[in-house]
Amino acid sequence: MSDGPRIPPLPPEEWGGDPDLKRILEAVPGGVSRRLGDNNIFPTFARHPDLFKVWLPLGGFLLTAGKLAGRDRELLILRTAVRTKSSYEWGQHVRISLDGGIEREAIDRVLEGPDADGWTPHEAALIRAADELHDDSRISDATWKKLAATYDPEQLMEATMVVGHYHMVAFALNSFGVELDEGLEPLP
Repeated sequence: MSDGPRIPPLPPEEWGGDPDLKRILEAVPGGVSRRLGDNNIFPTFARHPDLFKVWLPLGGFLLTAGKLAGRDRELLILRTAVRTKSSYEWGQHVRISLDGGIEREAIDRVLEGPDADGWTPHEAALIRAADELHDDSRISDATWKKLAATYDPEQLMEATMVVGHYHMVAFALNSFGVELDEGLEPLP
């Protein structure tokens, strides 16, 4: 990858041209201490304000309002970051995972994949589902059956959509060259 971002974040002095954009980027969501605009992803995506404003509600729903347990969602996102080689996605979601109480050992185990020692059968199925979606664009019947033993249809749909959504985000982050925010760890 080249030095510096391909698409740099919109600087704060340019946020004011669109009052909605400024409001979004200056927002401090509950449970965090930073404005959205202090994370390189958001002012970078804000370079396309119309797309940014329609993408944000879907991403926000999947991250904060969905039916998946936070641990399950983060395991899916972390594995997607590994498979897409997205350091930014990895770094952000390591922080979110740790803040959400996921132990460091589980986060590190995501790097090893679904066959690593220490997963519950459900967690191994989640990691495997992310891998299968990455490799085959489909969750296998065997993995689906394992997830369906603990998930209802809405959770099955959402798990699939989380992986797909974060694939799309990783494609953008990697292609745009979004740089790690201060304090984020890179993908090992």
